[in-house]
Amino acid sequence: MQTLEAAAALAPERVAASSGRGARVAVLAGATALVLLGIVLSIALGVREVAIGEAWRALTDPVAGNVDHGVIRGQRVPRTVIALLAGVALALAGVLAQGVTRNPLADPGLLGLNAGASLGIVVAATAFGVLSPLGAIWFAFAGAAVAAVVVFAVGHGRPVQLALAGATVTALISPITTLVLFRDVDAVNSLRYWAVGALTGRDADAVSVLWPFVVFGAVLAFFLAHRLNGLALGDDVASALGQGVGTTRALAAVAIICLAGAATALAGPIALVGLAVPHAARRLVGTDYRWVVPLCALLGPVMLMAADIIGRLVKSDELEAGVVAAIIGAPVLIAVARGRRVAGL
Repeated sequence: MQTLEAAAALAPERVAASSGRGARVAVLAGATALVLLGIVLSIALGVREVAIGEAWRALTDPVAGNVDHGVIRGQRVPRTVIALLAGVALALAGVLAQGVTRNPLADPGLLGLNAGASLGIVVAATAFGVLSPLGAIWFAFAGAAVAAVVVFAVGHGRPVQLALAGATVTALISPITTLVLFRDVDAVNSLRYWAVGALTGRDADAVSVLWPFVVFGAVLAFFLAHRLNGLALGDDVASALGQGVGTTRALAAVAIICLAGAATALAGPIALVGLAVPHAARRLVGTDYRWVVPLCALLGPVMLMAADIIGRLVKSDELEAGVVAAIIGAPVLIAVARGRRVAGL
């Protein structure tokens, strides 16, 4: 009798858990649909209007000399793939940074990592003549790592101080990057679109070289998802649960630097994607990083593709995706900075 009563008492909890899981799966399915829709719109929409049917023919049966097919295959497909990869990288770097620091303001752009990676790439081009993506990526990693060390040394791990330290480092590095870049004509010609966060700054060759770094960082992020749940409870609790806190933070640092460096090498310095997406993901699926991390990997590309599409459709001239992404992410930054409730941190 007691067994039946216990089972009856547990039944509502099991139903609630099953319902919550079903809702999260539905959110992930919806986000996947948005990614697919974004890919279609990113390929079809732009200054030059191309019908979806014609865009499909450009992908499946291209005609040599067809201008529309050339635009689709030569410009929009690489641009879309860059948005996908950079969106994944920025969002995952952001959620990892927020998870390991328990800092709601953590973002690769706000913490100065993107600025450090940008300076590394510019130094590679101007001082060493390294313009290839494969050569530049290592300078990007070095720049991001140095910036991270400086920011965390100055910020002492405290949310507001980290944000201020990151803003200071970015404010110092950005003009230096611009000064170094514009002293070299060849570097300016090669990096002028990349430097302003435009997805047209790289081509298919860059994608073919840099995608493995994004995949590596993403695999690390998914591997660390369950460990972030332990860190959210505090270092002492995580250690009591058998987690190696130091190892987790070290692996997360490797993943963040890899993702931020690869995203910057692909798309230039783009901020606030890594801030806005994790907060949106937590609102949708709760605080369990086993769900938050996959959702971030989907919502990051959605946000960056949306920013790029909006920028293309501005009638006067194209607006860089980095600018539009900053406009979209700014309200999230303001809300978090003003101390509104942020779930799960």
